[in-house]
Amino acid sequence: MKHIYLIRHCRAEGQEPEAQLTLEGKEQAKELVDFFTDIKVERCISSPYVRAVDTITPLCEVRQLELIIEENLKERELSSMHLDNWMDKLRATYDDVDLKFPGGESTREAMNRGAEVINELLRRDESNMVVVTHGALMSLIIGYFDPTFGFDQWSSLSNPDVYRLDFVEQSFHRVTRVWRNN
Repeated sequence: MKHIYLIRHCRAEGQEPEAQLTLEGKEQAKELVDFFTDIKVERCISSPYVRAVDTITPLCEVRQLELIIEENLKERELSSMHLDNWMDKLRATYDDVDLKFPGGESTREAMNRGAEVINELLRRDESNMVVVTHGALMSLIIGYFDPTFGFDQWSSLSNPDVYRLDFVEQSFHRVTRVWRNN
């Protein structure tokens, strides 16, 4: 069985690609090291955004693992323009996966981009891999494998959050939330 641990980054100062972790977020990154103590992590892949990289760097350092940066794990862009009632618009994209706002990507496009990363990992030999990304994309990746995971589940994600995707011979088996906030 293969396990892919999807991590939503720790608490950050903002949403832009260069946003740093807050002091609390830096402590959370250390908690993630403890969380993975009994798990033989063999590979770490992260979004290029600073908050994602800084979330997993402590684990990579302790385990002496190379951190692989994957552009396809960057956050989903809803639109390049300011959207009034953006939360309602985001909810609508979970119902209509082809709905697309100016300068943004549809749910289907983002979901396929994220799932492609997971499917590539399934072809590897490692059994326990960590993938660090962002809330919306994380929910879409999970939703690709488990269609019951949608907007409501996205809205209940924490920073950080960890879900384990289990696969048997490259076939999806189950998803489990394994992170428990203190």
